[in-house]
Amino acid sequence: MMIRMWFAVCLVIILCVASTASAKVTGREVEYKTGDTVLKGYLTQDSAVKGKRPAVLVVHEWWGHTEYARKRARMLAEQGYVALAVDMYGDGKTAQHPDDAGKFAGEVMKNMAVGEARFNAALDFIKQQPTVDPERIAAIGYCFGGGIVLHMALSGADLKGVASFHGILAMNSPATDGVKAKVLVFNGEADKMIPPEQVAAFKEKMAKAGVSFRYVGYPGVMHSFTNPDADAFAVKFKLPMAYDKKADKDSWAQTTKFFKEIFSK
Repeated sequence: MMIRMWFAVCLVIILCVASTASAKVTGREVEYKTGDTVLKGYLTQDSAVKGKRPAVLVVHEWWGHTEYARKRARMLAEQGYVALAVDMYGDGKTAQHPDDAGKFAGEVMKNMAVGEARFNAALDFIKQQPTVDPERIAAIGYCFGGGIVLHMALSGADLKGVASFHGILAMNSPATDGVKAKVLVFNGEADKMIPPEQVAAFKEKMAKAGVSFRYVGYPGVMHSFTNPDADAFAVKFKLPMAYDKKADKDSWAQTTKFFKEIFSK
């Protein structure tokens, strides 16, 4: 009996090691352009996966293209997707203070023609990758990035779906008749940056436009709930935000399921 149990344990260990060894997630810095603006992204994928596969764009928070966006891209690569952490500010610039973050994000949101061009440059770039199925592309975004992916979906971008995490819902984006993407939105119900009236207006607009969407609200959860650095930002800059491990894990699990659904069709 003991020998059989020992053999079974060893077999499990061997299989786990083999599985880990077979997965090889790699990431590299890449550049692409829109006009004269150089955009600096981060492309990641599992080289052990064979053939063409779906891809996901990751749009950063208002801080810019940080390690957090790259982390999410790697998490998607671990699921078998090609993922690109995009650059919406140009030259990969990041903010160290909320004043600068607000300025950078505001410059894009006030001129969404520029924002759309930068997003579409990333979309074109990832479609050209030899391991990507150009017919199966999605996008996720956080805070500022959540607002961007929602805007692109409502503008009729060629996407299978988008997921927004504690994202801006008041982008004044018109919902066109040609919305292709399915929409998934996660927000904290205690989010002072996304007030209830903004949520209600967003839901009404989506319903009137006939967009396929689902909204998930987390009671008592604050802004930036997916980012473990939120607690430090809250203390340092006196911002109304907090990480919530339970909401973070649940929203990611639901997004994983969402992608399996949209990419299987």
